[in-house]
Amino acid sequence: MSGVFGRVARPAILAASRSDRLRRIAEELPITRHVVNRFVPGVTIGDVVSSVAVLRNSRRFVSVDYLGEDVTDAEAANATVQAYMDLLEAFGNIAEFGDGPRPLEVSLKLSALGQALPRDGEKIAYENAHAICQRARDVGAWVTVDAEDHTTTDSTLSIVRDLRRDFDWLGTVLQAYLRRTEADCAEFAASGARIRLCKGAYDEPSSVAFRDPDDVTDSYLRCLRVLMAGSGYPMVASHDPAVISAVPSLVTEFGRSVDDFEYQMLYGIRDTEQRRLTDGGNHVRVYVPFGTQWYGYFVRRLAERPANLTFFLRALTERR
Repeated sequence: MSGVFGRVARPAILAASRSDRLRRIAEELPITRHVVNRFVPGVTIGDVVSSVAVLRNSRRFVSVDYLGEDVTDAEAANATVQAYMDLLEAFGNIAEFGDGPRPLEVSLKLSALGQALPRDGEKIAYENAHAICQRARDVGAWVTVDAEDHTTTDSTLSIVRDLRRDFDWLGTVLQAYLRRTEADCAEFAASGARIRLCKGAYDEPSSVAFRDPDDVTDSYLRCLRVLMAGSGYPMVASHDPAVISAVPSLVTEFGRSVDDFEYQMLYGIRDTEQRRLTDGGNHVRVYVPFGTQWYGYFVRRLAERPANLTFFLRALTERR
């Protein structure tokens, strides 16, 4: 998001993502479901497996996210674990084993696995994530732990470090708009980790995050250089042409092969560019969310791209 409109609109849109009233309105509107389908292909495992098949037919990789975060009780966390187990069971029928990058992956939010529960939240989230990683290993899939707002970063990275003792292929997400991220990139690149580098989708204070879009892009490119220079596996999660155009020279500079990194983009965004990169022989992984708790994810996508706001406003004004 760039320009004055983006700087003004982004905080307001992100605030809307936390509004229960707007969520209820949006969920009641038939027209909203049509708009949401652009970013979220369905609510069931059957829906997402069909979308995965289409993407794999075009030689793209996938990372599937069961939508939900900030659970408030152990029962909800257990339900999330079961959803991932069911998804991985479905993956077991289509997984492709090999020595290179794994085409199938799931993405986890630790807050959906119990991280914030008042008693032993971190322990519960670790155990739940560990169980999912074990099942993913059995079916030949990868797991990446998503990033959330900055207040969870220390806890999330601590859990990731513990999980990587048993699953060295486990990936995690680092957000370039956080001022700490360049140092985090250096740590994880040195340990050989898979790192999905994104710009960041939360409304963070300037004390911990870069706020100006150009500053965020500059931070992203610095962090990407650190990852490319390290021994890990960089995952370039961006739709920004400035970022994408910088990748080939970094790949050449640090002697990486096509199997040593990948591009990542969101389902429903820049499909033509995804196909162009894939046709050029690159690995491109598409982040595919599914489930009934689509509202927060959907509104964060609106915050990233001002043009998408038109769809949402139209849905809210056409209440019926």
